[in-house]
Amino acid sequence: MINRFSQFLVEEENVVYFTFGRMNPPTIGHGKLLDTLSKKARRFPYRIFLSQSNDKKKNPLQYKDKVKHIRKMFPKHARSIILNNKIKTPFHALSFLYDQGYKKVVMVAGSDRVTQYDVRLNKYNGKKGDHGFYNFEGGIKIISAGERDPDADGAEGASGTKQREYAVANDFTGFARSLPSNMSNSNAKRLFNDVRSGLGLKEEKQFKNHIQLEPVSDLREAYLKDNIFEEGEKVVLTKKGIVGNIKYLGTNYLIVESKNETWRCWLDDVSKIDSDITNEASMYADKPDWGTPESTRKAKKITPGETTEAQDSDIKDRPGSQPANYHRGLKKAQKIARDRQFKKQAKMSDSDPKAYKPAPGDAKAKTRLSKHTIKYRKMYGDD
Repeated sequence: MINRFSQFLVEEENVVYFTFGRMNPPTIGHGKLLDTLSKKARRFPYRIFLSQSNDKKKNPLQYKDKVKHIRKMFPKHARSIILNNKIKTPFHALSFLYDQGYKKVVMVAGSDRVTQYDVRLNKYNGKKGDHGFYNFEGGIKIISAGERDPDADGAEGASGTKQREYAVANDFTGFARSLPSNMSNSNAKRLFNDVRSGLGLKEEKQFKNHIQLEPVSDLREAYLKDNIFEEGEKVVLTKKGIVGNIKYLGTNYLIVESKNETWRCWLDDVSKIDSDITNEASMYADKPDWGTPESTRKAKKITPGETTEAQDSDIKDRPGSQPANYHRGLKKAQKIARDRQFKKQAKMSDSDPKAYKPAPGDAKAKTRLSKHTIKYRKMYGDD
């Protein structure tokens, strides 16, 4: 019987939420499970237990290494991830929680395992066994995470299965797609190599360290809105001077492949190399500059391809003319995307509707009438 409010609070805090999984190897699917666990628990504590199974077929990561990787992958859940060599099954986990003083327990599991856990775990509630003893009030409550179990085998568990397949195929590009976007390049490749090693394969030695930088919000906005990068395009890693092709577009990062090396880079780590415009200066070399009268060009000794019009300071080094008036009031990322679209549309047919698609930055721009249009309307009216 509860006589005091403080005693009521103690009773309330005796509730704990938990999950138990293989996570071998861990993926973004497991991250969603842990996020769901945290939301279901609300203000109550929650615990994450991992199996200790280890083999060269389905469980390549050793227990301690797996805990280490998962804590790095999902840092906001790190303190709730339990490292204890004695906890090998959900039964051991329940005995551990009961010994910690919790009176009520809720397990969060994949939707396809709710019934299985409900029957098996409640069967031993109040009964002693090799796992120890637990006796929770009201039994063990099992609730669904709202998704299938990310540890399931076969097609339903494609994420974990595919990660091992990528490791066998030495395909870091595919492997990285199922990792959190905030995971550093070095940690991602350490996990990749630990999985390969656990599968009995040699570690990949061609990887180089990536210096993690804070993503630039303006660039990311342009990346998402204006598609400034595309798979297969050639880019250069600006800090290292390495040229490669984009293999995969992440949420705020790119995976770039160069010869036998694969790089996982932030957006501002790379610059695009457009093979169609790298020789743009030579394309104009045999023509007078369209923006400068021939007589003026000769009198001022302007070489072909140059212009007297003021150039935008942010992108003046890009191939071709970069008039400041075309880019006034825009952010640098928008200017780059705008310049790229102008060059792309210049090659399109006049009958192609895409040739008239508004460029980045045009959505809020105001059109200024030419002096010829103004004179015409004064003489003949708007119609």
